Amino acid sequence: MRRGKFRIKDCWLPRWAAAMLRPYVVGCAICLVVMVVARAQEPASTSRSVWDGVYTEEQATRGEEIYRKECASCHGDTLAGGGGAAPLTGGAFLSNWNGLTVGDLFDRIRKTMPQGSLGKLTKQQDADVLAYLLSFNKFPVGKTELKKQVEFLKEIRFEATKPATK
Repeated sequence: MRRGKFRIKDCWLPRWAAAMLRPYVVGCAICLVVMVVARAQEPASTSRSVWDGVYTEEQATRGEEIYRKECASCHGDTLAGGGGAAPLTGGAFLSNWNGLTVGDLFDRIRKTMPQGSLGKLTKQQDADVLAYLLSFNKFPVGKTELKKQVEFLKEIRFEATKPATK
């Protein structure tokens, strides 16, 4: 029986120690694969939609003030867009965002608005403006404010038409 040492990563182990560790390493790898497969089969965590009342009236009111000051010059008082600015209401707007998440819309606002002053608004102000957009588009008011963390907003589906069960 040959006695030597095997190199595992940057540690040198006797052959018998490496042989004893092998089942544990294989077992951990199998557990990892099982966890990844189980996670992939879970339903999407976006169980809420814009029809569940995801913002408050107060938040939408704050958002309207910010919108009038920072956004209306391009998108217009009626959010209809024009002059190269996209509409923020109506069929084109709703169909453009349908099937995505509120987090996707929040990201777009954060990364591209206001033009010429990117990053001027805080995350809270962006969430407030988003609440105003939802309010203007007649999505129902709720009891809790729209959060400013994108990971929470990614859990809210943007659905252009009200589902039959809501």
